[in-house]
Amino acid sequence: MSDEIQIEDLPGVGPATAEKLREAGYTTLLAIAVESPKNLSDLADIGDAVAVKVIAAAKKAADLGNFETGDIVMERRQNIGKLTTMSKAFDSLMGGGIETQAITEMFGEFGSGKTQIAHQCAVSVQLPVEEGGLDGDVIIIDTENTFRPERITQMAEALDLDPTKVLKRIHVARAFNSHHQMLLADKAKETAEDLNVRLLIVDSLTSHFRAEYIGRGALADRQQKLNKHMHDLLRFGDLNNAAIIVTNQVSSKPDAFFGDPTRPIGGHIVGHTATFRLYLRKSKGGKRIARLIDSPNLPEGEAVVTIDVKGVRD
Repeated sequence: MSDEIQIEDLPGVGPATAEKLREAGYTTLLAIAVESPKNLSDLADIGDAVAVKVIAAAKKAADLGNFETGDIVMERRQNIGKLTTMSKAFDSLMGGGIETQAITEMFGEFGSGKTQIAHQCAVSVQLPVEEGGLDGDVIIIDTENTFRPERITQMAEALDLDPTKVLKRIHVARAFNSHHQMLLADKAKETAEDLNVRLLIVDSLTSHFRAEYIGRGALADRQQKLNKHMHDLLRFGDLNNAAIIVTNQVSSKPDAFFGDPTRPIGGHIVGHTATFRLYLRKSKGGKRIARLIDSPNLPEGEAVVTIDVKGVRD
């Protein structure tokens, strides 16, 4: 991508429009180049014709459309890290652990263990690489007030880590609505400039969107915003070589809008953007069953884990 050309240099974009674009999350030429004219026109308050021109110019400047050979892609994938969940069975199901530069979505009913596994990863990411961690900090966007420092303390002590040090490396923000949630994803980029953030957790991804955009009339708007939010998270993962974990709920009632009662909220948008999708369900005696239902390179399968005071274990 050309460094000489700034957003302001694109035809039809003055300083005010450039500011609007940046506020809307379009901080690079590539982000503009891959957007649709309608979205750009709505967000930056420019005409459709101008939006088409801006996108065409951004495509040219961003040098889009170059192909690379598979060996170069393979080389880049050597940098990808794997984060342990502290369960060998779960790690094995995930091909060695939760992958960086990818979104891992965990969905299931209330009490299926989604938040517990997220808490465990917030602790294990701080372990050294040779112990399955990424020796990094964590950002948590908490939408349902589910973050519990007491739980982190229990999990840290079980790994002989200093709970105070562990808590100091976890940066939590409570999101009060979907707009705030999207702003926090942007804020996370700034926070990561000063810290070695290797894990971003959104718990839960869809609860605000589901509560605020009700009925068929709001569906398109909801999906569009959810799509942008997911891509912002993915971009964060790429920029920081970080793992992204999002939790999601399942439909509580089978109807035309929400669909199947065991289906995750968010429809195709979430389904296509998440790299790995895990369905969690309760089993007997405090056990949880994690089923990998979607992955670009791993077979479908199941892992049984226990969640107790120590955290997630085999």
